[in-house]
Amino acid sequence: MSHKVLEVCETFSRPLSSEFETGMPSESVSCPATFTDWQSSYIDSYDPSTGEVYCRVPNSGKDEIEAAVKAAREAFPGWSSRSPQERSRVLNQVADLLEQSLEEFAQAESKDQGKTLALARTMDIPRSVQNFRFFASSILHHTSECTQMDHLGCMHYTVRTPVGVAGLISPWNLPLYLLTWKIAPAMAAGNTVIAKPSELTSVTAWMLCKLLDKAGVPPGVVNIVFGTGPRVGEALVSHPEVPLISFTGSQPTAERITQLSAPHCKKLSLELGGKNPAIIFEDANLDECIPATVRSSFANQGEICLCTSRIFVQKSIYSEFLKRFVEATREWKVGIPSDPLASVGALISKAHLEKVRSYVKKALAEGAQIRCGEGVDKLSLPARNQAGYFMLPTVITDIKDESCCMTEEIFGPVTCVVPFDSEEEVIERANSVKYGLAATVWSSNVGRVHRVAKKLQSGLVWTNCWLIRELNLPFGGMKSSGIGREGAKDSYDFFTEIKTITIKH
Repeated sequence: MSHKVLEVCETFSRPLSSEFETGMPSESVSCPATFTDWQSSYIDSYDPSTGEVYCRVPNSGKDEIEAAVKAAREAFPGWSSRSPQERSRVLNQVADLLEQSLEEFAQAESKDQGKTLALARTMDIPRSVQNFRFFASSILHHTSECTQMDHLGCMHYTVRTPVGVAGLISPWNLPLYLLTWKIAPAMAAGNTVIAKPSELTSVTAWMLCKLLDKAGVPPGVVNIVFGTGPRVGEALVSHPEVPLISFTGSQPTAERITQLSAPHCKKLSLELGGKNPAIIFEDANLDECIPATVRSSFANQGEICLCTSRIFVQKSIYSEFLKRFVEATREWKVGIPSDPLASVGALISKAHLEKVRSYVKKALAEGAQIRCGEGVDKLSLPARNQAGYFMLPTVITDIKDESCCMTEEIFGPVTCVVPFDSEEEVIERANSVKYGLAATVWSSNVGRVHRVAKKLQSGLVWTNCWLIRELNLPFGGMKSSGIGREGAKDSYDFFTEIKTITIKH
């Protein structure tokens, strides 16, 4: 690692606010050789809870990608030739080190993203640890196929080999959680990695470099390059020596990735947005359903692709549900991320806050009612946080299915509640949008639960619960919610190439 890289790393890690500090590595497995133009190109990174700049992120470009590709290609033969058991030991070591640093990473993630510290402590960082441990284990248990053709004296079998250099692009809503969900299976399968975290939330990705180095990950196996999509993202996606791209983010960006990847016939995994329905039948247990649906609507400020943004309630219980749901929503406190009583933190940026608010304005213009939240209830914040990107959880009713609030991904603390009559009707309405990521169904009728779940055009359907994940099973969406699946077998299949070998004896 060159001295110039160290200067850049130190500049990036030094916050402008004295309240946030993170120890940086003296050398890093993730930094390829760099160039002097980094010295004058940075992006301001804002603390969402105050609206103030607190650190600067290197604004990398094509040169840094070329250096990262070179490092990754040189490291590939050695890393891919290691046994699954050897790679598993390294991944488990990363998990152990990350778990030992859980509080440091949780503090950084909360500061950088705006989420509550409690959520970072209990979900983001523990799940990041689990990602490494899970794939460290699953890589040891894959099997291959074998068949014989005795009449021809032939035996056929399959082998899987790593693809090569994997390009990984992760979003800003669950920064380390989703970055490690890509890095861990790619490494486990024997690939080398070039990862680009969101320029809005790069701090924990940078901190991860120190742990990768300490865990014994060889130089060049993981290369983390910082910067914007148009500069560094497009350079990564269009590079001819990066044969695979895994992306989590928005549909417009996925369309651009597809265009740039097409000339090279790259393998693509695209995990995109959702407009996720909750269907609540009259026999639902509202004591369980209401708190779970408040959580599914507003967790992480509604900035989760799996969040509920359309709530369909059977007419016979609509009034009772709405009254209790609004009351429960008002109990979710919006506060500074470090407040242990806060359920909702700050949104990621000023631009995103304004976008989310614009949907509430559009709903009002269409004649909808705002039952609680934006423009209805008072938001109370400390003086230092008045310029932060906070918004109250907002419930909209009396809105048509054709409204943009019912068809477009808002990705914020806004949900719409509408009534329905019949099972057939609500299935048709739930399936009427272009997205198909996730859905929830609430009913005590087991036959109905199975029937409705099968008919919904969603990659994931939770019944009488939300966000209970089994990492062995496929994760991903239908329609405009993406291409491909992630999980134990699906990730292994994506990050490897299968080959059929025939032996005549």
